[in-house]
Amino acid sequence: MTAPLSRSLFCIVGPTGVGKTALAIELAERLNGQIVSADSRQIYRGMDIGTGKPTPDQLARVRHHLIDCADPDQSYTLAEYQADAYAAIGDIFARGQQPLLVGGTGLYVRAVTDGLRIPAVPPNPELRTRLEARATREGGDKLFEELQHIDPEAAAKIDPRNVRRTIRALEVYLSTGQKFSAAGQAEPPPFAVRRLGLTLPRDELYRRVDARVDEMIARGWLDEVRVLAKKYDRMLPALSSLGYPQMGAVLRGEMTLEDAAQEIKHHTHRFIRHQYAWFHPDDPRIAWFDASRVDVSGVLAAIKL
Repeated sequence: MTAPLSRSLFCIVGPTGVGKTALAIELAERLNGQIVSADSRQIYRGMDIGTGKPTPDQLARVRHHLIDCADPDQSYTLAEYQADAYAAIGDIFARGQQPLLVGGTGLYVRAVTDGLRIPAVPPNPELRTRLEARATREGGDKLFEELQHIDPEAAAKIDPRNVRRTIRALEVYLSTGQKFSAAGQAEPPPFAVRRLGLTLPRDELYRRVDARVDEMIARGWLDEVRVLAKKYDRMLPALSSLGYPQMGAVLRGEMTLEDAAQEIKHHTHRFIRHQYAWFHPDDPRIAWFDASRVDVSGVLAAIKL
């Protein structure tokens, strides 16, 4: 077993479905490590299959942090995530183990690795309720268009389908008059960061995620959404997560399962293109590996561990 790196965070990034979790678990086992999730949807309890959470067997192999942090109807801000991630990383270092930050949510990754200064603006429940009501009435796209007009820099870094992030950006602006993009200023974290990226040729990645969607449906994704629908309002921002609206439409008889699967695949392809805007192949800080050929020994050799 290799000793932990000296105050270095090992960060594994890349698009959804590329194989980050599997590689991270093998690396954590080799490096005496623990994993800190950087996925803005895996924080929600009960949303397991559709968000691609690690399986119970994988969770048993390596300790994971920042999975199942909140219920879908609870607020969990970027500032809270950053604070919780830093606390988890500090605890892992204190135990003499190696922290690995793993996920595909670009803003979560940057909050930790770049030390983003996030506006210390407490949630405004009344304003948030009004914005959520507008999202329900007018659609999340309308709010996103408003954000594009107010703060195009912030809008460029938010997935248009992420209604919760759009609402938070508008909330900060409407509460303070300051643009949410002002949070882009950074203060480096108190540790070094080693970045590893997994990638695949785009056509191959699309085939892989298409098969993954089919597999998630076979595992019971529809039943998962059926349980959520009995407990929560379907218009909650958390339930706008990739694929969940389509599964809900199937349950309500508004869409066939086959059509839902095709639409989810299309949206996933678009989401992957958005992710590559965060994790750019030309970023010199990231050591990129072809996911179809990568293995733990090769990664360790390449990064000289």
